[in-house]
Amino acid sequence: MKTLTLSFSIIVITEFVLGNFANGFIALVNCIDWAKRKKISSADGILTALVVSRIGLLWIILINWYLTVLNPALCSLKVRIIVHIAWAISNHYNIWLATSLSIFYLFKIANFSSLVFLHLKRRVKHVLFMILLGASFFLAFQVAVVSLKDSIQRNEYGGNITQKTKLRDILQLSHVTLITLANLIPFTMSLISFLLLIFSLWKHLKKMKCNGKGSQNPSTKVHIKAMQTVISFLLLFAIYFLTLISSVWSSKRQQNEQVLLLLQAFGILHPSVHSFILIWANRKLTKAFLPFLWPLKCWLKERK
Repeated sequence: MKTLTLSFSIIVITEFVLGNFANGFIALVNCIDWAKRKKISSADGILTALVVSRIGLLWIILINWYLTVLNPALCSLKVRIIVHIAWAISNHYNIWLATSLSIFYLFKIANFSSLVFLHLKRRVKHVLFMILLGASFFLAFQVAVVSLKDSIQRNEYGGNITQKTKLRDILQLSHVTLITLANLIPFTMSLISFLLLIFSLWKHLKKMKCNGKGSQNPSTKVHIKAMQTVISFLLLFAIYFLTLISSVWSSKRQQNEQVLLLLQAFGILHPSVHSFILIWANRKLTKAFLPFLWPLKCWLKERK
């Protein structure tokens, strides 16, 4: 095995282990709390569904890494189709559930006097359901295009080769367009949520100043915490989106192996690192996570 491939494999496996630990921890804590209380809040429900989709996504990324980088001989066309469809489904729910969480923070924390905003705020569950339902059309089209594209590739050398090549290029362009839209739209929605949270915080601070009160009140802290969570998602999502689009175009243009390895290694950061930020932003999860840090802290003291 090449040194570069080995190095990137170690990075990917490390991100995979950390990501599964963080996502599994969130799912476990929320499920235990659900079992105790016999109910689950909307935020915890979205968060639990998000981390489950991320666990699936991490496994798909690892399997794809093994099949394409470590053992390409096992990567038959049928296996590739299954992996591509599984990735499309898990990636779809990873992106859209994270976006739904950002929108949920906006409606629960921000304060605007607009009648439209107040109406949507009262029906936030229905709004999120309609967003996820509408996004499912992107998933259906994407799965159909991936299946058709791989099927054309399987039968590429039978019949009219020129016609099939043109159809393959059209499907490839459609695939890239769908991936771009399916990621750009939720990114834009999350960005709008972040900007509205900033505007809401500005209005809140202005109101507190007029009333002669300090800025460090509970509402301000909630605003800031929500903005930190959303902006971390946006930054990691931007990296993930750029690596995803670059990977698609790089593979199409037959770019060198080092570029593809680097892009795949960076792509796994989003479903791994963001989950640790979600733990930090949630008081219940932070409280449950602290006992795991004490042994590490004691070990570091002993090392010193």
